[in-house]
Amino acid sequence: MRGLQDKVAVIAGAAPGNIGGASAKRLAEEGMRVVAADLNEGAAQAVVDEINAAGGTSVARGLDITDENSYRDLVTFTVDRFGGLHGLFNVAADLSAATIGRDSDVTSVPVDVWQHTIDVTLTGYMYGIRHTLPVMIRQGGGSIVNTMSSAVWLGETERVAYQAAKSGLIGLTRHTASLGGRHGVRANLVSPGVILTGAALSTTTAQWRDEMLATVRSPRLGRPDDLAAMVAFLFSDDGAYVNGQSLLVDGGASFT
Repeated sequence: MRGLQDKVAVIAGAAPGNIGGASAKRLAEEGMRVVAADLNEGAAQAVVDEINAAGGTSVARGLDITDENSYRDLVTFTVDRFGGLHGLFNVAADLSAATIGRDSDVTSVPVDVWQHTIDVTLTGYMYGIRHTLPVMIRQGGGSIVNTMSSAVWLGETERVAYQAAKSGLIGLTRHTASLGGRHGVRANLVSPGVILTGAALSTTTAQWRDEMLATVRSPRLGRPDDLAAMVAFLFSDDGAYVNGQSLLVDGGASFT
């Protein structure tokens, strides 16, 4: 991709085997200097170790995305360490059984699950944009990518908190695209379909994966690298005229 060499990226939600970890590695391969951040700093460090062993430049940081001070400190650290911030990828999510496993429908979802999901997936992403956008405007440009979900378009009968939080990112992202666009800062959404992350592979059966494959207009299910490639494009000069868009990366499972 053009225009990524020596630029600086923050991945909020980077761990081995997931979309954030794959994106951190892909961006480092493209020549970006990467700050891999995760609630589990040890997981982020594992990604960084792999990047640096391959000749890339990356550092790990802990991030509690629900804490504005934590996100502010991450942005400040990045700018102090590398002199700028050119790409932010918000991909963190709480997919633990305690949260996603209790995220039922609108008639029964526990309020604590609802609030925590909003805190992580919507308010947390807002914190990142709030502290990144001024940096990008001052330096004359940048790219912000938020992670939505194809579940928003499908209208599932469960996971109402997850869908509501992800839906809210449409307004947040378009607002950011409008606010930053004239200053050279773009904001877009990527919406994954079924992606075979490490967690997905360990918690699903071959039968379930076959059933999901039958819903996709492609010969395979998605991989974290598929999202990483889209993020690299949106961060790059090749994506310079893409702003305020919601991009489905789901193998053709859904049309919008």
